[in-house]
Amino acid sequence: MIRDLCDGQLEGAEIGSTEIMFTPEKIKGGVHTADTKTAGSVCLLMQVSMPCVLFAASPSELRLKGGTNAEMAPQIDYTAMVFKPIVEKFGFQFNCDIKMRGYYPKGGGEVIVRMSPVKQLNPINLTDRGSVTKIYGRAFVAGVLPFKVAKDMAAAAVRCIRKEIRDLYVNIQPVQEPKDQAFGNGNGIIIIAETSTGCLFAGSSLGKRGVNADKVGIEAAEMLLANLRHGGAVDEYLQDQLIIFMALACGVSRIKTGPVTLHTQTAIHFAEQLAKAKFSVKKSEDEDDASKDTYIIECQGIGMTNPYL
Repeated sequence: MIRDLCDGQLEGAEIGSTEIMFTPEKIKGGVHTADTKTAGSVCLLMQVSMPCVLFAASPSELRLKGGTNAEMAPQIDYTAMVFKPIVEKFGFQFNCDIKMRGYYPKGGGEVIVRMSPVKQLNPINLTDRGSVTKIYGRAFVAGVLPFKVAKDMAAAAVRCIRKEIRDLYVNIQPVQEPKDQAFGNGNGIIIIAETSTGCLFAGSSLGKRGVNADKVGIEAAEMLLANLRHGGAVDEYLQDQLIIFMALACGVSRIKTGPVTLHTQTAIHFAEQLAKAKFSVKKSEDEDDASKDTYIIECQGIGMTNPYL
């Protein structure tokens, strides 16, 4: 996909290859289609292409096909409800239109992402978590799965959260995905906590054959609660997704996180090697964080500028 975005040359990109050689050319806007042909994640396609098209010559429309709610990748609901509002703080906006949802193993989902290029990215500062003000979410079923499964996932998640957070109304909507907007069968849940300073945290889970609905709901709730305990201002799945934008931005970005994930360490490693950005990861010195595993990731961005604008 990235080769096609920039009319580049790509060698060795096949199964069994031990090295690739990629020579990028000019990043161009316009309409680009990428189809995994499986339940491969459209969110991962979006993740690699977005930093590129921000520095394109003209606006882009990315037609991404595959899985929208798949394992080992962000669910499209996470991308739309958590990643999008936070990443837009770097000073750009994008539109994400879910045409069709697709699940493992068939895929068949389609999402259209539209965005305009920017001259430069602004740095971000996400270090003040604030207090949790809202908890909401959606529990979905698609295809042949009974609506009761969605209700059971939602109810189990609410019960689990109530044990720890008693003073907030937890609003998880059970949803039957319309037949014309979902391909194949699937179920899952995403729960989001919003704070007084606009931070967003999530927990999510997908149903699998033979796993009962309660268990799916509880898994998502426990993931959310774990992300609220560490005192960071981003959840464990957002931290690595912000690294490339911090590296490209003009100025110093700072984010407060819980334990730094291997994904984040990897992203930092490559951002330093490829973009020559400078990162530091230090234990948070806030007295509130003394008992917690909380870190500040700071980056001196390279101030990448768009040569075409």
